[in-house]
Amino acid sequence: MSAVITQQKVDIRKAKPEAVQAFLAEIGEKAFRAKQIQEWLWKKSAHSFEEMTNLSKKTRELLEEHFVVLPVKVKEQQLSKDRTIKSMFQLHDGHAVEGVLIPTTSRMTACVSSQVGCSLSCKFCATGYMERKRNLDAAEIYDQVVLINRQAEKNYQIPLSNIVYMGMGEPLLNYQNVLDSIEHITSPEGLNMSPKRITVSTAGIAKMIKKLGDDQVKFNLALSLHAANDQKRDQIMPINESNTLEALREALQYFYDKTESMITFEYILFYDFNDTLEDARELWEFSKQVPSKINIIEYNPIKEADFKNTEADRLSQFAAYLEKKGVIVNVRRSRGKDIDAACGQLAIKKK
Repeated sequence: MSAVITQQKVDIRKAKPEAVQAFLAEIGEKAFRAKQIQEWLWKKSAHSFEEMTNLSKKTRELLEEHFVVLPVKVKEQQLSKDRTIKSMFQLHDGHAVEGVLIPTTSRMTACVSSQVGCSLSCKFCATGYMERKRNLDAAEIYDQVVLINRQAEKNYQIPLSNIVYMGMGEPLLNYQNVLDSIEHITSPEGLNMSPKRITVSTAGIAKMIKKLGDDQVKFNLALSLHAANDQKRDQIMPINESNTLEALREALQYFYDKTESMITFEYILFYDFNDTLEDARELWEFSKQVPSKINIIEYNPIKEADFKNTEADRLSQFAAYLEKKGVIVNVRRSRGKDIDAACGQLAIKKK
């Protein structure tokens, strides 16, 4: 038996294109078939070789013998009263992650996960109370986008307009798979979405933010800040102890210098913790270091923590202070709270 054809089935979406080309050459197929297979996998989102109808039956059978496609499947689906759809996605090894379709009047957004669980233990986030089991591979992230897009088209007759990497896990701790998934989503040989409609959100891994700059990525970057002084941020985000605000400031400046891409700061207002005008001043001081905008996010309670959402008048004063300073401020209202689909609520419940 040759080095190319083995008994062990290979995940074809993880196989290098050269390996697929070598396999096709060995079975006497033309080289251009490799491009057709890639198109089936990433442009047409095929989940079986049987679907690849421009390949001969014999070729499809040989592919089936030596390769495998490991698709993500929707295990459970919940519909919120505000039309948000949360899905539990079943992975091939029995693990599960959650993703969300968020429909509004102006956009259809997919919120996707990048890890099974999370290792960062942010105190206000349900996923942070889960153990990190493993990273998702690029195809598993890509499949979430495909499945959520199908939900958008089926339920609302509108395709996805935006993708946010804000589900379970820290995307920058799964760096290469996240970037590879975005390549398949944005490539003309893939889903052909604009990278400017994709936002990757990080809790703040300074060296990886710099790497994004070195790689000159075209997608948007959001930083989950939630406090603009180290003492408060340490309390709610343990990652801050090794990635201080000063380190993040330097990394964001480096990222902007390399990409000229505006940063989004995400800031949850917790009652009596980070919702004073002094907190707003600190946030303004931090945010003005780079061209940026601020998304103020409603807190969504979880049973593991006892934080409370700020009061409406405090939120108004906080936002007004920033706007007077010339900051672009968006107040984001939560979607899907009634089905635990809102920001910070994603977690696989133990049965």
